[in-house]
Amino acid sequence: MEFVFDHLVHFVEEPEKAVQEFQAVGFHAVEGGVHEDRGTYNGLSYFGLSYIEFLGTYDRNLVKNTEHPSFSLISTIIRDEFREGFARFAIRTTNIEGVAQRFKEHGLKVTGPVPLHRKRPDGSVVKWQLLYAGTDEEGPELPFIIQWEAEDDEREKDLIQQKVMADHPNGEALKIASLSFAVKDLKESVRQWSILLNAPVKDAYTDEKLNAQGQAVVIGDVEIIFYEPIGKGIVQHKLESRGEKPFQIVIQGGKEEKSFDLFHGHYIIKQ
Repeated sequence: MEFVFDHLVHFVEEPEKAVQEFQAVGFHAVEGGVHEDRGTYNGLSYFGLSYIEFLGTYDRNLVKNTEHPSFSLISTIIRDEFREGFARFAIRTTNIEGVAQRFKEHGLKVTGPVPLHRKRPDGSVVKWQLLYAGTDEEGPELPFIIQWEAEDDEREKDLIQQKVMADHPNGEALKIASLSFAVKDLKESVRQWSILLNAPVKDAYTDEKLNAQGQAVVIGDVEIIFYEPIGKGIVQHKLESRGEKPFQIVIQGGKEEKSFDLFHGHYIIKQ
């Protein structure tokens, strides 16, 4: 069963402000739309059909007082007390029912598929299904699973027509290369994710700058890198301040190399 990296959710107080600041550092980004009756809205920046979602709330009481599925993105955000930063990410499939069955066979608790939709600023509606799964054990939360109603080529054509997808000033062929997690147990995180997501595993290594041991599982063409601290440093700090969560994203194909922090998420642009 193959998965593709779909999108990273960067939770922010004001998605429109995040879009403006992302544009200011050389990215094409747009306001997305409203998740009606769910209390959230977003901004978007696409890299092919993979993207970064700047998610915020327009009615926090509605978000808090609505019952959310177990292991859902919103339940994560509520548990994090609406702190800004990278929250979760989604992987794409064309067989969401099969994924649900696979997860159940591996002993996971599964919710969904759940049908959802979002109204764009022009009034058009985007539809998809989500699947949530997890366990009560410690460790980084699994990605949630998404299946879009439209086919990939149809979605891409539509996104270009809507001017949601366009070239970035930073580079016309930018793509998401990796997403890094801070974890407590590198070997166990890699073992579980490689099995559950049928993901290839890269060799382990030491990152001296992060003062951590790292190892990646590969989803589509994106590396999900787990880092376990071996002493004081960025990874240790992230674990202590935010827990086992993504903290760094690498985007490949830039005109020049640079890095920056944006709303408690670290972005690296590589050539």
